[in-house]
Amino acid sequence: MKLIIAIVQDDDAGDLIDGLTDEGFRVTKLATTGGFLKAGNTTLMIGVEEEKVDSALAFIENICKTRKQVVTSPSPIVGTTGMYVPYPVEVQVGGATVFVIDVDKFLRY
Repeated sequence: MKLIIAIVQDDDAGDLIDGLTDEGFRVTKLATTGGFLKAGNTTLMIGVEEEKVDSALAFIENICKTRKQVVTSPSPIVGTTGMYVPYPVEVQVGGATVFVIDVDKFLRY
């Protein structure tokens, strides 16, 4: 038994959860916040039999595509005024950060 922990963008979470449950995977959803963009994301915990890990990972990779997004980032104005002016920055979002962990014991009551 393996535990897949997948951190995905909120925009991808709904389709991913629906697809995984349709394929018979059990998914637990946690609402989390990313540190870089300070934006909401979703962490999924998926318990998977070892022989189905590759199938689950392929499904995650298929749904969670990276894309460009423009966000505003504060930039200090030169001087000692302490003012910040937002300016647009293009960043890559989406995709997934995935951890696959061995499970020593699995119990369901």
